[in-house]
Amino acid sequence: MTGQSDEFTLWDLKVEVVAGGGDMVCNHRVGDYFELSGENLSLPPGQSFSIYSLAAILPLLPAKQRDTAPNDWMTTDAEVACPDPNCGARFRVTRTGRRTFRHSDVTRVPLAEQDS
Repeated sequence: MTGQSDEFTLWDLKVEVVAGGGDMVCNHRVGDYFELSGENLSLPPGQSFSIYSLAAILPLLPAKQRDTAPNDWMTTDAEVACPDPNCGARFRVTRTGRRTFRHSDVTRVPLAEQDS
């Protein structure tokens, strides 16, 4: 790789419990949250988060971290329902800031030469 930058940007995310259309049964509390910066997930001290809810949300987060087309549903839709059909919790995913990463810092796979 000559003369090419190996930098890329991702959005930092905040995933917060918000009230939905019914009672919450999964030990959720409005205002509970976790943050995602790159590949690192963090929770405030003393706070927990259901692994079942996390399992439902995790597949969406890499797409939310990336720039998407303005008309893409991933750009416009911000809330995810709890996977328990009897729970009224919703999880709001908010882009909070951008962070720059280097390919060489996050993988050992070399970048291929790109044709001009």
